[in-house]
This record gives sequence, structure tokens and C-alpha cells, in this order.
Amino acid sequence: MTDLFTSLIAGDINLITGLILLVVAILFSIVGGAIGGIMLAGKEFGYQFSATLGGLLAPAGVIPVVILGLVVLKVLIN
Repeated sequence: MTDLFTSLIAGDINLITGLILLVVAILFSIVGGAIGGIMLAGKEFGYQFSATLGGLLAPAGVIPVVILGLVVLKVLIN
């Protein structure tokens, strides 16, 4: 467990740290998408429905970009 935290703090990107960073990015994306959905369409469609749609659709754009970013970082580090 200490090796994992050391890898995360040092910025070493391997399979485990990449997956952890991907999960963290997805969680932030869900929260941000829900907040964005509430702000954009809360009054028109209802706050709960807008938050649900925002939370479901936001990771669709974030996941490929995060994976691409992690690959680029791995290539640049090596």
C-alpha cells in the first residue's frame, strides 16, 4: 500500500496508478456533469432529471481524453 501512495505522489504512471487516476477523473466528471446539468437545464427539465443526464453523459467525453492524457504523460516521462 505504501508503494501505491509513493507512486501516486511521485507521479509514476503504471497500470494501477493509471486506473486510480482514471476512476478519480470519472468521479469528478460525474459530479461536474451533474452540477452543469442543473445549472443549464434545471428549470426547464427539472433539477433531478438534469442532474441525472449530466452525470450520465459527462464521462462519455472525459474518459477518452483522460486515457489519451495518461498515455501522453507516460510517453513524455519515458
